[in-house]
Amino acid sequence: MTGSPIRVVIADDEPLIRAGIRMILTSDQEIEVVAEGTNGREAVELARSHRADVVLLDIQMPVMDGLTALPELRRAVPAARVIVLTTFGERDNVLRALEHGGAGFLLKDTAPAELIRAVRAAAAGDAYLSPSATRHVVEQLATARAATRDGEARARVAALSAREREVLVLLGEGLSNADAGRRLHMSEATVKTYVSRILAKLDCENRVQAALLARDAGL
Repeated sequence: MTGSPIRVVIADDEPLIRAGIRMILTSDQEIEVVAEGTNGREAVELARSHRADVVLLDIQMPVMDGLTALPELRRAVPAARVIVLTTFGERDNVLRALEHGGAGFLLKDTAPAELIRAVRAAAAGDAYLSPSATRHVVEQLATARAATRDGEARARVAALSAREREVLVLLGEGLSNADAGRRLHMSEATVKTYVSRILAKLDCENRVQAALLARDAGL
């Protein structure tokens, strides 16, 4: 293992869910589960006291739910990246989570390898939306956004180069940097550079916000 491990806090009121997530994450030598909480209030306190790099946050919890805890987490521990655990039945809440700076969204039945990829991506500063849910969730969110934003989105996207727009389209499809690189015959590092440039030009905090903007713009 090189460098410090990724410090993860798990917040879910179901002990079996927490145990399963812990077991999966601790199978990776570069990830350390530093604490577990049963509600959003505990998540905020634990993330602060343990200096978490990534917080896995359930939506439905007692005392304080995940959507209420998310903005508090962002204020209390700005460096921590928050991945929201969700189900298809809760997809309407994702837009609110996005607006509060959520860095990723995973279904609770996601594959173990995907969970590890999501934590690694979040720790690296990337957003992660479960590929199995990307199209469905992004389309749901795009429909919910006001049509009046379409013109603004097109104007912002117009500032991108042709190649940047190609990369942005693939972000909207939920492709990882590696998959986008294969599609465009680029290295993963080159795609990552393009993604960083796109986020800066579009003034987006993460990949999911950029994907929504692409949908608004009709890409």
